[in-house]
Amino acid sequence: MFHIKTPFHGVKGIEIMKLISWNVNGLRACVQKNFMEDFEKLDADIFCLQETKLQEGQIQLDLPGYFQYWNYAEKKGYSGTAVFTKKEPLSVKNGIGIEEHDHEGRVITLEFENFFIVTVYTPNSQNELKRLDYRMKWEDAFREYLLSLKEKKGVIVCGDMNVAHNEIDLKNPKTNHNNAGFTDEEREKMTKLLESGFIDSFRYFYPDAENIYSWWSYRFQARAKNAGWRIDYFLVSDNMKEQMEDAKIHTEIMGSDHCPVELQLQ
Repeated sequence: MFHIKTPFHGVKGIEIMKLISWNVNGLRACVQKNFMEDFEKLDADIFCLQETKLQEGQIQLDLPGYFQYWNYAEKKGYSGTAVFTKKEPLSVKNGIGIEEHDHEGRVITLEFENFFIVTVYTPNSQNELKRLDYRMKWEDAFREYLLSLKEKKGVIVCGDMNVAHNEIDLKNPKTNHNNAGFTDEEREKMTKLLESGFIDSFRYFYPDAENIYSWWSYRFQARAKNAGWRIDYFLVSDNMKEQMEDAKIHTEIMGSDHCPVELQLQ
């Protein structure tokens, strides 16, 4: 796990809220690889999943003390998101309200008293960038959606955003330039989102940390060699900056080709 700071757990009067995001790359498979043990150990107040790859009724998770919310793709065994929360939200919305973008179960928004939390599984631009044009349309629509929420209250967006923003965020930037997830176009969209009033929480706390990744290909022993990419994020709207306490990347947790990422808020 990558973590340096010491949070204020023991300081009187300061309550720390823990949020976790994890692309499980198939929840049914992940459950066979210690998902429940990892879930209990992480003990998050809000736990977001991406790429659940299942339909309603295909899994029963017994999570005492958590409310469960799911968004399934219409296509079977594909995409999908979920959020488990200890506190019941004021409202829950699946999708971003645009027909073209709401068939793949990619977004869930929970509203709480002081903020929205949005979990997202951003579309992959795919081999030969055959979905890059769609991805660009998605990026603009999703950013507008987040900004519409931000007008009302703070916003936290987390998930697999399928882009390594800067060269420091992947092992081999030169050889991966213009591959899906590291095109100039995708990186520019992330820059534009951040410039519109969001903070990359991990880089906020650890601007120069190298060789810290959240995804490794299953091929070429990438994880053993730590030849990874940091494509899983917690972005926090700038009007919540003062509440940010710490960010972590749980590289020690193995149940998927991604590892969980964490945000701590006061």
